[in-house]
Amino acid sequence: MDALGWMLVSLGAIFMAALVFDAVGQRTRLPRVTLLMLFGFASGPSGFDFLPDITEAWFPVVANMALVMVGFLLGGRLTLGELRQRGGPVIRISLAVVLITFALVGLGLFAAGVPSPVALVLAAVATATAPAATVDIVHETGADTPFARTLLDIVAVDDVWGLIMFSVALAFCNLVAGDGAAHVLLHGAWDLGGALLLGAALGVPMAYLTGRIEPGEPTLYEALGLVFLCGGIALLLNVSFLLAAMTMGAFVANLARHHTRPFHAIEGIEWPFMVVFFVLAGASLELGALAHAGSWLAAYVALRIVGRVLGGWLGGSVPGAPGSRRWMGLALLPQAGVALGMALVAAQSLPEIGGAILPVVVAATAIFELIGPIATRSALEQVAEG
Repeated sequence: MDALGWMLVSLGAIFMAALVFDAVGQRTRLPRVTLLMLFGFASGPSGFDFLPDITEAWFPVVANMALVMVGFLLGGRLTLGELRQRGGPVIRISLAVVLITFALVGLGLFAAGVPSPVALVLAAVATATAPAATVDIVHETGADTPFARTLLDIVAVDDVWGLIMFSVALAFCNLVAGDGAAHVLLHGAWDLGGALLLGAALGVPMAYLTGRIEPGEPTLYEALGLVFLCGGIALLLNVSFLLAAMTMGAFVANLARHHTRPFHAIEGIEWPFMVVFFVLAGASLELGALAHAGSWLAAYVALRIVGRVLGGWLGGSVPGAPGSRRWMGLALLPQAGVALGMALVAAQSLPEIGGAILPVVVAATAIFELIGPIATRSALEQVAEG
């Protein structure tokens, strides 16, 4: 009972803190995502250690629930109308950002003396973004410009390219090591292809069957049931739950003609999950990882920033892209759970270099989750003022 009591006290404190940080965020330039993560860091083991140990068991559950909802909402943006209007620029900008980030981080780390397998895997991890943080910043600022809409579309497809790059990089490293390249390629293909199949298998019936109990008004039970069902099956099948949820959302958005409410219903309850997610993400950050990563961390962070900015600038020069191309790369700086997932997979597949990869990615994620939302908000404000 004591554990349950502390769990409820912790949840209450987290939600009350979110109210305070919402107010602070409205009066300062600091995004509430960064404020919530700082609060989590101060409350976690590396800070004053206020949170009970049981919160460690919450984090995977809350993180997966939050990201599945974010993926579903992002998929809802991928309608044929949206793709016809901005699909070409979105694909070209996202590819430019991913490829330039990969090349610059990989070559830069190799030139700095990082072993080539480590440099290659870190370059692939650098392509990942943080959909949850980016979506929240756009919603918090209320931005509805062509730049903001393109940014959300890019975030929806960015991690797909990143997962492909990561699978190829990991397979190449295994090939060089002489073991398991085919297995890694098959795993990567299943991770992507299985997620697409699962999203389609759930999205098609969801589009046609929801909203029939009360015509045009799908219940919250329907929306939540299918979203969590998607996330759970994806985890059981060991496929990307983020991509599966995005695929399901895209099918619903394109096939449903009698409603749009499932998206609004999810939006209404998404934020409490996000609050807990960001606080617990902050609590999981460790100062020891920063010290252990050393000079490789500094090189990785600097090269990733330059790669994102340069990729956004070059990609933003394509016909049909929104203006203010110099801000697109900065808006894509946040990095979180997808990168950590890649690092864990790499550590399991290549244990001989996992000890070098994990500290860098963990520490870099902490840095980008703190400064990334600030950069995204600043970019959105600069574009709106321009």
